[in-house]
Amino acid sequence: MIALTAKLKDIVAALWLISAISGGVSAQEVEPSDETVLLEELAGADPMRARQIDRELQALWAQSGSASADFLLKRGRDALEVQDIRAAIEHLTALTDHAPDFAEGWHARASAYFAADLYGPAVADLERALALNPNLYDAIFGLGLIFEALERPQTAYAVYTRALAIHPHHEEVTSALNRLKPRIEGQAL
Repeated sequence: MIALTAKLKDIVAALWLISAISGGVSAQEVEPSDETVLLEELAGADPMRARQIDRELQALWAQSGSASADFLLKRGRDALEVQDIRAAIEHLTALTDHAPDFAEGWHARASAYFAADLYGPAVADLERALALNPNLYDAIFGLGLIFEALERPQTAYAVYTRALAIHPHHEEVTSALNRLKPRIEGQAL
């Protein structure tokens, strides 16, 4: 029995060493992120709770981790709000240069490009934003708006459907789908 206990201790020690060397998984790494939990809840939420979750996700996605990046995002959004598109693009370009891994920066600049009718750069920025965060349903919605503006209703409809799969109560997406449905009825989706 003592020999068996010694072997077990050796096996446990070896497994621990292998785990430590290979960068074992901590309990924190296997827990779902706040974003994952919120997205899962959003999929089954009622409309009122969905609005709350949407605000929480927007706040989460707007956190860059950098005070200067947050400042540039605010300046860009403020400029967009007052229709100063040139200034918005300048601030948001500085943001994407400063924080190239911040999905919301690319999404915000895409909105500014869209406001300037610069669809090519807007699509490029949305692709970058979605590569960084494929669940950014407002960026998916923006892509649908561009396809709609380019008179590609079937593609826009498919894109809007993808956004609705993530956020089933997104009012603007639902309106867009309802607006397009008569145009594409009878055509293969």
